[in-house]
Amino acid sequence: MNILPGNLRFGAGQPIKRLEDQRLLTGKGQFIDDKPADGALWLHVLRSPHAHAKIVSIDTKPAADMPGVEAVFTGEDLIRDDIGTIPTLAIFKRPDGSPMTVPPRRLLAHEVVRFAGEPVAAVIASSRALAQEAAEAIAVEYEVLPAVVDPLEALKPGAPLVWPQAPDNVVASMNYGDATKVEEAFVKAAHRVSLDLVSQRLVPSAMEPRSTIAEVDKKSGRLTLYVQSQTPGSTRDVLAEAVLKRPKDSVRVLVGDIGGGFGQKTNVYPEDGIVAYAAVKLARKIRWRGDRTDDFVGGTHGRDLTSTGEFALDENGRVLAYRVRSVGGTGAYMSGTANIIPLVLGPFVQTGVYDLPLVHFEVKTVITNTAPVGAYRGAGRPEAVFIVERLFDAAARKIGMDPRAIRKANYIKPSQLPYTNPVGQVYDSGAFAHMLDRAAKLADWDGFNARKRAAKKKGLLYGRGLTSYIEWTGGRAHTEKVSLHATAEGRVILHSGTMAMGQGLQTTYTQMISEALGIPLDKIDVVQGDTDLATGFGSVGSRSLFVGGTAVAVSANDMITKAREKASNLLETSVEDIEYRDGFLTVVGTDRRISLFDIAKKEAGAQLSVDSEGEVDGPSWPNGTHICEVEIDPETGESRVVRYTTVDDVGVAVNPMLVTGQIHGGVAQGIGQALYEGVAYDAEGQMLTASYQDYCIPRAADIPPITVTLDDSAPCRTNPLGSKGCGESGAIGGPPCVTNGVMDALSELGITQLNTPLTPQKIWKAIQDARAAGA
Repeated sequence: MNILPGNLRFGAGQPIKRLEDQRLLTGKGQFIDDKPADGALWLHVLRSPHAHAKIVSIDTKPAADMPGVEAVFTGEDLIRDDIGTIPTLAIFKRPDGSPMTVPPRRLLAHEVVRFAGEPVAAVIASSRALAQEAAEAIAVEYEVLPAVVDPLEALKPGAPLVWPQAPDNVVASMNYGDATKVEEAFVKAAHRVSLDLVSQRLVPSAMEPRSTIAEVDKKSGRLTLYVQSQTPGSTRDVLAEAVLKRPKDSVRVLVGDIGGGFGQKTNVYPEDGIVAYAAVKLARKIRWRGDRTDDFVGGTHGRDLTSTGEFALDENGRVLAYRVRSVGGTGAYMSGTANIIPLVLGPFVQTGVYDLPLVHFEVKTVITNTAPVGAYRGAGRPEAVFIVERLFDAAARKIGMDPRAIRKANYIKPSQLPYTNPVGQVYDSGAFAHMLDRAAKLADWDGFNARKRAAKKKGLLYGRGLTSYIEWTGGRAHTEKVSLHATAEGRVILHSGTMAMGQGLQTTYTQMISEALGIPLDKIDVVQGDTDLATGFGSVGSRSLFVGGTAVAVSANDMITKAREKASNLLETSVEDIEYRDGFLTVVGTDRRISLFDIAKKEAGAQLSVDSEGEVDGPSWPNGTHICEVEIDPETGESRVVRYTTVDDVGVAVNPMLVTGQIHGGVAQGIGQALYEGVAYDAEGQMLTASYQDYCIPRAADIPPITVTLDDSAPCRTNPLGSKGCGESGAIGGPPCVTNGVMDALSELGITQLNTPLTPQKIWKAIQDARAAGA
């Protein structure tokens, strides 16, 4: 971990309004579709209508002969040109100990298609409409094969095989803990609780659909790719070295504004590779803009974890053992994170904020004829926290305990920190019981019964949900590089490899530099998304401020150090006698001084520059307590979240207003997961929810006022800022909190378990069944 001077200021606690918003809200954003046409050709992708089929033949001539069509490509063309596949992390083992094996992810399918929506051919034409029309003229003959879409069905003997080299459809597996000792604890336990739980498949719903432009510089031969990417550096490297098989310095990736990412925009997609390939092949500028259905059927999805979770408890509600068996669907092809999410990231936090002495986790990843699964806000942690939090509520109800009391009986105590959880992850800080007590007070816990009685008079069911969550952040990359420049024109410029996509990084980084250097906000520029200027791990896993912000603070300190050295030479005194303040270097006790920008004038290139690296000691562990109240109309099954309160520990918040906004957004997505959203395929693998006519996301009227309180009583100890990640917290605490609230409301009817999304139809039917059983 970097050690920073104790007097270095970095703007902590200042709720500065977003600097980005003036530009974005007045139509001056630089999104992909804002790029001028410049005579570019348009690409359109023809997708497979079948979930599983052999490609018998492809006749592209009718399309290629149409006026305005420049080229038509198939998978065979790309293989002939030695275009590579999109790589994945093949680092896991199958249950028998053999290496995992997966089908190669080609830009265009070759010989076999494995999900409905897989790209089969690409048309390049003078207009987008013409490319679409020409694609419809391509004649593809398929031999349809049996398909399997449900991961549990895929495990059954005789199920259709997605990839013959995986004869049981199992990609990989992991085990944690001691199964024998856990079973012994279950045999002796006073209470046992079991739930079958599903974190259903979700579609990330960013405002801006995926889009890509590529062009080749005629003089240098370098390829420039304009793309939405949370990880510009790895996008460049994968595209260059794995797909196009050319040196990575021959490719430049430029990312402008991104209209939302949520983890979905961390991969290189086939469309990105095809656009780049076509630009090189045709020596023309090529552009592609996906529509919403392209994202639904051809983008990565999130979640898709089916689990059985079990607690063994003593008579006082103390958990003696915790057992989870999970199956994670990967889809037909492996995104870079398809296996690491259920096999590693989920288990990292599966015990939550609790001291659970014995665990056994068994996780399998299973391939199906569906769109690939990848990162989506929280990536494994929402699924894992959902299991433990649903079990605590179920256990409290079975034993007859207050849901707060059972959690307090199992919390990790402050005296146990730093605490190593059962899968070896070290929590450096936290005050979990304190967070619960504070949230309960702010949520008016004691006033709940009165509100419940009032709802009952209106004929409504009323329930309360509680969740204590913890989040792992860092993206498994604990360093980040930046460069900082002071120019002769009086500006300070930061180049960073992290990537803004709505978090407000321009604002946060600017206020940190402004405070540290004493330079006005309007004199500072933050430049991201240019691999010629900065490469880093990017923005995933809530790491941008936690790791990237550390690098920013280090760079400000390095700039001051270098400026003091330069000033000591120019002012002919020792460096120890030079004091830096508000852009000036002064000889202590005198009026002799020189400005930072005057020093820059004397430097080569008329700028003073430092290259810096921020390093943290390990992940950060943001955590908190969410409490909500839900009302249900038993005649329609409609649920409505009417109160929502959070107390969140993000350590030291550099900009509390931005953190609060991040938590609001995460909770909104959590409400969507609990009540509304869910991908559905039919038995043949056709997606039934391929547009917002069929896939429901919450609207503004569905989101209650959310009261967010930030608690900084347990600052992070793994980075010099004391900050913890915050971007995914709301999406981790939200789903179990709302689900617990709905199940609490339904519990008076004897309903103990329903799987999300808790749609009106599902709740209404459960109520009717419960009434019929009672009658």
